[in-house]
Amino acid sequence: MEIEKEREKEGKRWREREKGEREKERMRERRRERRREKEREEREREGERKKE
Repeated sequence: MEIEKEREKEGKRWREREKGEREKERMRERRRERRREKEREEREREGERKKE
């Protein structure tokens, strides 16, 4: 009986950690996307300057 409870706790902890990792990964992905977007905008601005 005790072992079952311990296993349940471990499982819960593990799932929480998994969830946390996925959240972190999503945040990193969003940051990466934003950076890419900014870089693209910068390049476009540079291109417009060169045309003038």
